Amino acid sequence: TGVLIAGGLLSNAGGIGYGVGAGGTVTQTTSKNTSVTLNKPSGYITTVAGSIAANSIAPFPVFNSTVGDGDTVTVTLVGGVANGASYMIDAQAISAGAFYIIVRNITGAATPAGDAPTIQFNVHKGARS
Repeated sequence: TGVLIAGGLLSNAGGIGYGVGAGGTVTQTTSKNTSVTLNKPSGYITTVAGSIAANSIAPFPVFNSTVGDGDTVTVTLVGGVANGASYMIDAQAISAGAFYIIVRNITGAATPAGDAPTIQFNVHKGARS
């Protein structure tokens, strides 16, 4: 069940978002291209440690049963790297049950081998009609 609000939903005293228990964590294994599964609308993904070549990407699928067609996913780099300015993180190819995270090295040199980016994501429900 849900709540239908005809007007605006405003907060002047705190944030609007997911409550305790709505999030989760998962750690990637094997390589930076290995898929992960986290069936929560919010969470943290820690990638496997390893270097990404200069100006290259490391895409990986995230399987998540809370994601539907028309939803959007926001991603943010929150830690695990020597220099956060070396990375760009995107969510793409969002569809029912899955999305891709693209970890991009935006520098002209390989990232440190010890970097294991930790990425926060949030699923935002959308509608096509």
